[in-house]
Amino acid sequence: MLTQFRFDLHATDGAARLGIVHTAHGPMDTPAFMPVGTAGTVKAMLPDSVAATGAQTILGNTYHLMLRPGAERIGRLGGLHEFMQWQGPILTDSGGFQVMSLAKLRKMTEEGVAFQSHIDGSKHLLTPERSMQIQHLLDADITMAFDECTPFPATPEQAAQSMRLSMRWAKRSKDAFVERPGYGLFGIVQGGIHHDLRQESAEALQGIGFDGYAVGGLAVGEGQELMFSTLDFTTPLLPTDRPRYLMGVGKPSDIVGAVLRGIDMFDCVMPTRSGRTAQGFTRRGTVNLRNARHQDDPRPLDEHCACPACRQYSRAYLHHLIRSEEILGPMLLTWHNIQFYQDVMKGLRQAIGEGRVQDFARDFLATEALGDIEPI
Repeated sequence: MLTQFRFDLHATDGAARLGIVHTAHGPMDTPAFMPVGTAGTVKAMLPDSVAATGAQTILGNTYHLMLRPGAERIGRLGGLHEFMQWQGPILTDSGGFQVMSLAKLRKMTEEGVAFQSHIDGSKHLLTPERSMQIQHLLDADITMAFDECTPFPATPEQAAQSMRLSMRWAKRSKDAFVERPGYGLFGIVQGGIHHDLRQESAEALQGIGFDGYAVGGLAVGEGQELMFSTLDFTTPLLPTDRPRYLMGVGKPSDIVGAVLRGIDMFDCVMPTRSGRTAQGFTRRGTVNLRNARHQDDPRPLDEHCACPACRQYSRAYLHHLIRSEEILGPMLLTWHNIQFYQDVMKGLRQAIGEGRVQDFARDFLATEALGDIEPI
């Protein structure tokens, strides 16, 4: 029997939720952090290594994959799961954000966005219909509606115009989406930091009807306080029987705070990008392995972590790899960072199930604020 796409809510603790998203390629326990695999790979990681951290779902990027190697080519080769040898669920973004941020030249109209590739200058038109077609060819378990990510800052008038265009594109995305067992389409709530626009957007999306609801247009420079206040208002507007996804977030403290506000799913390039730039996340904050303070330190990066970087190697060795520009350094730190994020999510899930998520959050933030351990 084919799996139906659905969200099962198993427990709540305050606004925090414990659940499972069921997809064609397996389940995703929530709250969940999804590593970003922009171009069909989580950078510096083998798919089996990503899975070993506990990650169940990864992201693919519509914009990058449509330009190289091409969605039709990936489709002919069996879809993104087969192409990159990832057996779990895949979520793909719609491509709208990258068009706005990366394309050399772009022109947005009601139809969509005409742009030139940042790779070779070739001309393309990305519309809601084409975005749905690309994500279908990629075989994404979770497809995102095509939208414009409202920039920050934006005036109320600019935010309203952007949000309403995204809502019209959301309807076209829903109309073009091919319904299949185990596959879902998410709408994206926009409206900047303006509560009335967020409410209008949430109501419009629920009028269209989606399998899940994302909150977009945050973590774009507004700061944590404004992000949290926007979530405090927006998240209760979303259906309780559908997964809620905060796009592009974020730092561990952002994720913990958003879980307390009822968010179920997260993604961010931060753990992988930081791993490639000598930054390691630990329970006592971020550590820069480039610093000389680590060069004689025989201790692991994080004594509580079971990843290979912490289980087998010292801070001194990781420092040596980074300073020597050896590729193993970014590989080990990337693995560690993804493991750290997955461990945080596992801790949150366990705490919600046991009714102690507020205590978990308080202890997590207090430990992070202590700062790194002193070198011996």
